Amino acid sequence: MIKAKDVISRDITSEEGSGSVSVSGEMPLVDVLPRLLDAPGRKVVVESSGEKLGVIDQTSLLEGIGRMIAPRDDSSLVTVECVPGDYSASRLAHAVEDADAHIVDLWSVPSDNGRLRVTMRIRRSDPSSAMHSLERYGYDVVDSAGSDFQDAEVAFERLLALHTLLNV
Repeated sequence: MIKAKDVISRDITSEEGSGSVSVSGEMPLVDVLPRLLDAPGRKVVVESSGEKLGVIDQTSLLEGIGRMIAPRDDSSLVTVECVPGDYSASRLAHAVEDADAHIVDLWSVPSDNGRLRVTMRIRRSDPSSAMHSLERYGYDVVDSAGSDFQDAEVAFERLLALHTLLNV
């Protein structure tokens, strides 16, 4: 887990950021983000045992968050919505694994319509089988993106057209 002390900016002198919001050097990076957004000047002071370690600014925080997300060329994104009471990360993982895929990352945020919006990065360049599995589990798939997804969707439509012609 990346902590506040791991993403101190190297571009800011120790004098900058004084009077700002301060956080513990041991604070998880995901907890620093909301404090940084509320801080004057968009800088937070990082402290440990009352000693100032440095300052985190938007750039250093973005670099830290970037290190938390491993790049993958073989992944796609799928976004689902559900009632908050129906949310279960393990159930989402089961649905994705039923399609022989694995969840790489998962982010959840409340939606404007009172539902929960969950975006998953799954280890599969074509997310269509995972999308169908998620729908079978009762999740509403609202968005998806994958490197091979468009080609697969075009091929699927062509197969349906061929199937229709053969059934005539």
